[in-house]
Amino acid sequence: MNTPPPEVVAAMKWNQQDFYGRYEKLITQSLNDANLSDWLADWSSVSDLAMEVFYRLYVATTLDTADKESSQAYHHFLEDIYPSIQEWEQQLKSKLLDSGLTPENFRVPLARMKAEAQIFREKNLKLLVEEQKLASEYERIVGAQTVEWHGDELTPHQLKTEYLKDDRALRKQAWRTEMACWQNDREAINQLWTRFMAVRGQIAANAGYDNYREYRWLQLGRLDYNAADCQTFHQAIEEVVVPAAERIYQRRQNALGLTDLRPWDLNVDISRRPPLRPFTEENELIATTGKIFNRINPELAEYFRIMQTEGCLDLASRKGKGPGGYCEFFPVSRRPFIFMNAVGIHDDAQTLLHEAGHAFHGFETANLPYSQQKDYPMEFAEVASMAMELLASPNLAADQGGFYSPDDAARAQIEHLESDILFWPYMAVVDSFQHWVYENPRMSADPAACDDHWSRLWDRFMPGVNWQGLEEEKASGWHRKLHIHVLPFYYIEYGIAQLGAVQVWRNSLDDNQQALTDYRRALSLGATRSLPELFQTAGAKFTFKADILGEAVELMEKKIEELATLGT
Repeated sequence: MNTPPPEVVAAMKWNQQDFYGRYEKLITQSLNDANLSDWLADWSSVSDLAMEVFYRLYVATTLDTADKESSQAYHHFLEDIYPSIQEWEQQLKSKLLDSGLTPENFRVPLARMKAEAQIFREKNLKLLVEEQKLASEYERIVGAQTVEWHGDELTPHQLKTEYLKDDRALRKQAWRTEMACWQNDREAINQLWTRFMAVRGQIAANAGYDNYREYRWLQLGRLDYNAADCQTFHQAIEEVVVPAAERIYQRRQNALGLTDLRPWDLNVDISRRPPLRPFTEENELIATTGKIFNRINPELAEYFRIMQTEGCLDLASRKGKGPGGYCEFFPVSRRPFIFMNAVGIHDDAQTLLHEAGHAFHGFETANLPYSQQKDYPMEFAEVASMAMELLASPNLAADQGGFYSPDDAARAQIEHLESDILFWPYMAVVDSFQHWVYENPRMSADPAACDDHWSRLWDRFMPGVNWQGLEEEKASGWHRKLHIHVLPFYYIEYGIAQLGAVQVWRNSLDDNQQALTDYRRALSLGATRSLPELFQTAGAKFTFKADILGEAVELMEKKIEELATLGT
């Protein structure tokens, strides 16, 4: 992790009173047109400082989940400082709302502040901290997972390279080994789940809501769509994407010469070619990705170079490291930090392109004057990342700066487009599951009921793969999705954003330079525009309906056919 600036180093040692000294002046100061800009700048300064301390403490716990000192520092901040910061932040939001003043480019931030004021309850502060601690416990459980594989101790993520091999018996053994690891933690995750449900139910009740979803909707700042729109999207996916996914599965089954497709058959190359190996060392991944960005746009490449030289990348998987991948933006340092678990497969290259899109979003908004204008909606944050994956795809070949031969570059693009199509039905399972969970909190507090409902949703949206005899592994699939536990309701963003990203990519096929210009202009707007406006600026339509989704899937399938001819 890169070195923080001196003011952040000092603030990481602050206590509650130290932070309050900075907030008290803003809380007690009179507010008028003459001092509004300075007041907002001072608010942004202290808010950014507090959030960078929070983010750096969190990142440290994911870099080494066994580091007790990092864990203690993070939990100390969560328990003893963060609740007060949230309370002071809410007082400042109320002060601005009560003033009736309307800062320039603050229409959307003010609307979100009103939503936050609507749900804020002081008695929830400790419960929100408890929820954060439960999330850390989930990540600790998963981060501690290891398996023994042919004499080596591996993380489950490292085991995924075995799924790329042509030996079906070996793939099956690897898959069952990973599932056994998850089954060993099943009871611990189930117990954690009941605690999550109790805490979230109490948070919603304290705020005056019968349904946690209503509370969480406002907490996430979702002002441009509702639960009914999500249902429309689920139905659209079932109508136009599930059949396309079944076609992909059938092609795979036929090409592999199998009588049925099993979960361990989904990653091996259908032409039985060796797995794509874009890199062997972390430095190689970084260097080649930098070349790709240089082909796309020199300014984006410079952003990435800054991250490389300033220690803003931690990419390789290792024992004790937290699961998954993310990009966190440190607001005082004005630098993003990318965390990953790379093991040398193509998905790692794709993940770095994805997280770099988030990083570029942070760079593009860094010059907005106030922190509240940079808190962009996640539905569009994911457009930044997913669109970057697609915009980079023509540069995967080595002669374009990338990793592969022309044939392997085409293969990588096919795998990417197919995985994007296959993602939408999986997203529908995850999002539908979460709606059911919080619509039926008493029932879903029972993990067995969750198993049953997850299985029904899986059968609805994920046909084409045979799970016979694997009912337990299928039913407990919700254990293996971090967002369900740690970031409730944060998943449909990926589905919405993917549709936006495909539209940006579609535009690039007609006019690449204009598409990139529109993309960067939309990123630079931060949180100063609504979701429909951000999508429109990027050259896309914000929609949940089957027509635009169907057009996107049709384009993706057509491109897959074109790319397939390059390797024949």
